[in-house]
Amino acid sequence: MKIIMFGTNACKDCLEAVKALDERNADYMYLEFSESTANLKRFLKLRDTQPLFEEVKKKGAIGVPCFKLEDGTLTLDLQEVLDKL
Repeated sequence: MKIIMFGTNACKDCLEAVKALDERNADYMYLEFSESTANLKRFLKLRDTQPLFEEVKKKGAIGVPCFKLEDGTLTLDLQEVLDKL
């Protein structure tokens, strides 16, 4: 399963997710956005338009790591991703 992961290296949870995906030899692309305006814009478009992020925004959180699965599913739950590998 191909996975897109949005995140930043400044986030401990994102770094742990990268480690977990690497340990599972997952086929993923990490779109790190603290150093890429293009990646940040791509993430913000999702964050601003997807219901998944409503509670995240209410809490003042960012919503990373965020995973987009091959079938288009979006999740903030690393375990859900790992369970599907």
